[in-house]
Amino acid sequence: MNVPANLKYTKDHEWIRIEGEIAYVGITDYAQSELGDIVFVEVETVGETLAAGEVFGSVEAVKTVSDLMMPVAGEIIEFNEKLDDSPELVNDDPYGEGWMVKLTVTDSDAELLSADEYTALIE
Repeated sequence: MNVPANLKYTKDHEWIRIEGEIAYVGITDYAQSELGDIVFVEVETVGETLAAGEVFGSVEAVKTVSDLMMPVAGEIIEFNEKLDDSPELVNDDPYGEGWMVKLTVTDSDAELLSADEYTALIE
């Protein structure tokens, strides 16, 4: 399983890359492999400010639908529109082109896991 050391993780299998006040969020390599082929990503919360742990969208795979949870509090400022036409980017490149939302972080005091802690969780 690919677990980049430069990211933080949640127990719900989201990753977050914080760059100053801006952060990118997606699901982990482990999560996409467990879900299988992703066919649709829905995010209707652009422009909303959500608390850590709140649902910001959902991801639909061939056999299941899973909620997407905010790793930190923030305002969602952008949805990765590439996922509208190519949801399989989440499977192919979960930490790169498969990112889901960009947000302005309002409170980063959330229980995030390091790469080592996340690896221990999924093993």
